[in-house]
Amino acid sequence: VQEELESVDAVAGNDVYLTVDSDLQKGIYHLIEQQLAGILVSKLVPEDNPNTENTEASSLKIPIKDAYYQLINNNVLSLSEFQAEDASATERQIQSTFESSRDRIMAQLRSELMSENATLMKDLSQDMANYMVYIYNYLSSSEVGIIDEKKIDTSSQAYLDWRADEISLRDYLYAGIADSWVDTTKLNADSKYSSADDIYNQLVDYCLEQLMNDTSFTKLIYRFLINDNVITGKQLCLALYDQGVLPDEPDQIAALQANGEAYAYTFLVDKISKIQITPAQLALDPCSGACVVTDVNTGEVRALVTYPSYDNNMMSGTVDAAYFSKLRNDLSQPLYNNATQAQKAPGSTFKPITAIAGLEEGVISLGETINCTGVYTDVAQPIRCWIYPGRHGPLDVVGALQNSCNVFINEVAHRLSMDENGVYNTEKGLSILNKYASMFGLDHDSGVEITERDPQISDIDPERSAIGQGTNSFTNVQLSRYVAALANRGTVFELSLLDKVTDSDGNLINDFTPEISSQIEIQDSTWDAVAQGMRGVIANGSAARIFRDLPIEIAGKTGTAEESATRGNHAWFISYGPYTSPEIAVTVNIPYGYSSSNAATLAKHVYELYYGYTTLDEILDSGAIGASNVTIGD
Repeated sequence: VQEELESVDAVAGNDVYLTVDSDLQKGIYHLIEQQLAGILVSKLVPEDNPNTENTEASSLKIPIKDAYYQLINNNVLSLSEFQAEDASATERQIQSTFESSRDRIMAQLRSELMSENATLMKDLSQDMANYMVYIYNYLSSSEVGIIDEKKIDTSSQAYLDWRADEISLRDYLYAGIADSWVDTTKLNADSKYSSADDIYNQLVDYCLEQLMNDTSFTKLIYRFLINDNVITGKQLCLALYDQGVLPDEPDQIAALQANGEAYAYTFLVDKISKIQITPAQLALDPCSGACVVTDVNTGEVRALVTYPSYDNNMMSGTVDAAYFSKLRNDLSQPLYNNATQAQKAPGSTFKPITAIAGLEEGVISLGETINCTGVYTDVAQPIRCWIYPGRHGPLDVVGALQNSCNVFINEVAHRLSMDENGVYNTEKGLSILNKYASMFGLDHDSGVEITERDPQISDIDPERSAIGQGTNSFTNVQLSRYVAALANRGTVFELSLLDKVTDSDGNLINDFTPEISSQIEIQDSTWDAVAQGMRGVIANGSAARIFRDLPIEIAGKTGTAEESATRGNHAWFISYGPYTSPEIAVTVNIPYGYSSSNAATLAKHVYELYYGYTTLDEILDSGAIGASNVTIGD
């Protein structure tokens, strides 16, 4: 600097106040982590294949080897440290085993790929089949682009055989060379590589050479080495100490060294239960969750918590590039806000809307009963109630909500779909359900001042839409506004995280009092019936065992949504309390959380924290929250 022309003195900026309670936010974050840990502890088993094709999504177990693998797959353990000059004896042993196994596998792959009698995909061992699929996906990836899938004739015999595992990868790639969907220009082939054999040979050489340094392929090899006990859980647990993931514990290290795989299983489960290895690190189902606490009388958000998260200090000012890269590659997705962006089917939490629609449209009355036989048959594809092969028998609207009866709600939706001539009209039913969902604000964003996915009200199948299925899809914060309107009997707010902005002297510049989006006008008797049904869920329904020792009376509704038969169900719980004079709404979502009882258990602990029955310090000193063993029908 040669000359100073002008200077401006620094002055204090404006102060921004949020509606969130800092201690509540922190406490809920740890409660979510503890609940997830408890679910994992209850699901991890030492068996390799604990599930069958008939295992229900809520009953799936997690083989401990999946957890061992995630230590590698989610970068809890560093592969580069296995190769470091100062690597421990255990790390060197792991690396040596990996290298010798990799060399053997690469030789087997080359032999198989070059064989004129290559094995059909269906006849390969599981590991070799997975390696072959990886090679195909690698070559067809946008980064590599040697296979141009847009050029593949999907009616060709080669393609049909590939889809049916009735062809080898070798023969399929030869078909691609002949049909020009293998892009030889990406191989930089010169004139001497002109025949199909020459092109194929170069393709194999190129691919296997690239895979030697491909991290994802390396991790796939580790997957099968762990499955086959070539690399053991004991070794990986010891490596946690070697790499500083766990603090030095000589007694624990000695016990690991002296014992076998049974002890390694017990060891890792114990570390998870103590939150020394976190659900986020393992990135197994479930590894994420969210909770929103809203003041039902003002629309101010008291807590909006997503797990996992990240250290904001590393992202302010100058962004730490290495840390940001770590976050982007973390399989638990810490950059993804599960309160505002995780959009799932609401399941049975949607049923109060259908009940309100039925009462207000006059297709059911307060004292009227509908007989639940366990399955609803007035549709082309019958819909089972959760109690099937049992039955609820006759239920009125309060009992239907308390017992989360699908058949009752299905029948309401069916009646809503009948026109004035008694003819079934799908669009009529969907239109009415859309109308009432929109009344509760589920047709637009919640209003919070951060990125949020747009809600989606179902546009297919009235009967399934009425029970929160169809194409219904909402975020936690959107359901929070909906349940707040249930609690305050009709005021739909544009929710807000901002309280006010003042200058440095405390003078008000902006006030962000939440706006009222709309006011729902329905009969008091309808509000009463829905409130009684939701209170019944807590006091007399299948969730009663969870809440029996909660000092505050609340009303709530559980919800479960199945997205995949091979992964746990999504778990929902919406609620408000106190029941007779509502103050807050608490909504919880746990993607792949197996059972809504787990979401309900978490909500219970949130109420205890909010109303002072437990403290932040007590939560911070706690370990995993036991997964609920309560079976909830929803």
